Amino acid sequence: MMKTRDSNSDGRSRKSQSTPIASQPGTLPETLSGIDRRGFVQLLGAGLLVTVFEGIAEAQRGSGGGGGGRGRNVSARIHIGEDGTLTVMTGKIEMGQGARAELTQSAAEELHLSPDAIRMVMGDTQLCPDDGTTAGSRTTPSTVPAVRQAAAAARMLLVGLACKQWGVAENSVEVRDGVITHPPSKRSVTFGELAKGGAAARALDQPPPPNVSVTPVKEWKVMGTSYARPNRRDLVTGAHKFPSDLILPNMLHGKVLRPPSYGAKLLSIDLEPARAMKDVVAVREGDFVGVAAPTTFQATQALEAVAETARWEPAPHPSSTEVYDYLRRRVRSKRDVENPFAAEMAKAARGFRQTYRTAYIQHAPAETRTALAEWKDGNLTVWTCTQAPFGYHSELMRAFQLPSECVRVIVPDFGCGFGGKHTAESAIEAARLARAAGRPVSVKWTREEEFTWAYFRPAAVIEIEAALDEKGQIVVWHFININSGAAAVQTPYRIARNNCRYVPSDPPLRQGSYRTLAATANNFARECMMDELAAAAGADPLDFRLAHLDNERLRAALEEAARQFNWRERRRQKRAAGTGIGLACGTEKASVVAACVEIAVDEAKGEIVVKKVTQVFEAGTVVNPENLRKQVIGCILMGLGGALREEMIFEGGRMLNASFGKYLVPRFKDVPELDIHLRNWPGLEPVGGGETPIIAIAPAIGNAVFDATGKRIRQMPINLSTAKSSQTAS
Repeated sequence: MMKTRDSNSDGRSRKSQSTPIASQPGTLPETLSGIDRRGFVQLLGAGLLVTVFEGIAEAQRGSGGGGGGRGRNVSARIHIGEDGTLTVMTGKIEMGQGARAELTQSAAEELHLSPDAIRMVMGDTQLCPDDGTTAGSRTTPSTVPAVRQAAAAARMLLVGLACKQWGVAENSVEVRDGVITHPPSKRSVTFGELAKGGAAARALDQPPPPNVSVTPVKEWKVMGTSYARPNRRDLVTGAHKFPSDLILPNMLHGKVLRPPSYGAKLLSIDLEPARAMKDVVAVREGDFVGVAAPTTFQATQALEAVAETARWEPAPHPSSTEVYDYLRRRVRSKRDVENPFAAEMAKAARGFRQTYRTAYIQHAPAETRTALAEWKDGNLTVWTCTQAPFGYHSELMRAFQLPSECVRVIVPDFGCGFGGKHTAESAIEAARLARAAGRPVSVKWTREEEFTWAYFRPAAVIEIEAALDEKGQIVVWHFININSGAAAVQTPYRIARNNCRYVPSDPPLRQGSYRTLAATANNFARECMMDELAAAAGADPLDFRLAHLDNERLRAALEEAARQFNWRERRRQKRAAGTGIGLACGTEKASVVAACVEIAVDEAKGEIVVKKVTQVFEAGTVVNPENLRKQVIGCILMGLGGALREEMIFEGGRMLNASFGKYLVPRFKDVPELDIHLRNWPGLEPVGGGETPIIAIAPAIGNAVFDATGKRIRQMPINLSTAKSSQTAS
């Protein structure tokens, strides 16, 4: 059972719209691989390019998730064809999060067009502006405004051109469905007609006018509605070509030799067994060893043949059971761990100290790292799945000492990222093999490679010291995150003396971005500790939070979640043995979330079953309610995995659970009843919704486990075998 309600304080109806499929970028790699920007424009037909690209300086400095496309430079953002077709270009990518639909809506809103008339080209470094990495929930607050500004500028300039030809005032015309109309004289002209001829193109080849403005929220007609992903038919019928589906003529399949364990050094290897095989190419460049062959089977055979000749020098490596002590010992600044409020703690009525831990986990995307590389006349083109097309572009330039114009990265819509596809290993591997073979080469990581050699969500050790006064108010809060990061490390609660910081360590595993990254760990520790303090103060967990909460938006979300869940009545009711309820809230990426959960615990079997999740999420003004709802659902389900089961197990430098058979992401049977409420706040700018909804799930479950069993579990994943007794005073 799933209930969804959209709380729209402006009261407007939001109806779903169906969308016919236009030519979408499943075919872009084939149709556009051999042309430059000028050729692309010619392919679309005579027209004009209007660009508002305002973030190039930031993007060129390597901005990892900002890149809204704002600045003074003019480049190709919007193409208007003679047939009136609008093509919008963005460096952002689509990996299932809904950016294609949302950006299409944004352009359509400002051009006064149906979104069905918009074509979107995404993630092509030769055709699109650099909008930064698709990460950090930045598409909505950064790239949506850039696309809107470009589209509004295009409309304004086209209107100005038409009015100049007619000799009428600009405020006397109307724009609808790609047609500019002057009602008094009954004259009209289409965008396509204006696009004809060099004069029009020259007139529009300029920066956006300084007085260009975008449509106010109260006048939105396309934005704010549930517009579906434009290429959905291609996805469900299999017509769309994911990066791992792409095939070029004369293409080979590549495999790369991996070390037998972390840190192992290659001493020697013999490539001749592979080179003796028909049509096989074998390459060694420093520590890189790879093979390419006409089929994946042949490539696997060749790799196994050379692997048998390899001699390695192993390196010591901690196990997953030792990792937390390992991180503590290797903090880079022991001084930053110290509590500056030690004296206040000693004087407080009650003091508490706890340690929370979160494990290394993997992103587990549906599509593993994949890249298809082709060299032609000294130029390198790579089709790949990445959240950072321009980041890959830079890595490839450095790896092969190429100028910018000789490298092109093309990103078809691909199967998931979750923060895990920022680095260009597979692209560089494919390019190395393609250069040696003189033919296109496709490298597809296996699931085991993905689980072992891709980077991980960092493990964390979080130390919390807190003190209560005689009235049960928090007077001291000392919160230290060791290793996993600073996201959401600051408390949203009102505490006079608080010290919240992230202290780096030297980790044993490669680690990197993840959905909200450290916010999952920090919010888990903070919200579970808030429940511990509420119990010590003899207060209801909801009331205790509200007593310390001034953030208006977070407070509203928490109160609504409690109301929809019927928290207060459920707290008063006697519950069946082994059942419990819990709540948690948090803020990150300028959005807020609150969740209440109901669970059932079977301590004999060691099972925790999440029965129901009520979640309230607010991200400012809602751009696409249905897409946002799907994002919240995805976050909740992904959050269940990290909360209950997901953990990388390693020993002797080897991963012991590098498969979906051993690394258990949530299954269909794990899906609880979902009661989702989206709060719309039209007075605020829209912000991203693809990350923050994950952060309240694990602590709400942890708090519900205590409610059901009386035991505190201070580690993710939450495992009943690690349960400890209730909080202890320091």
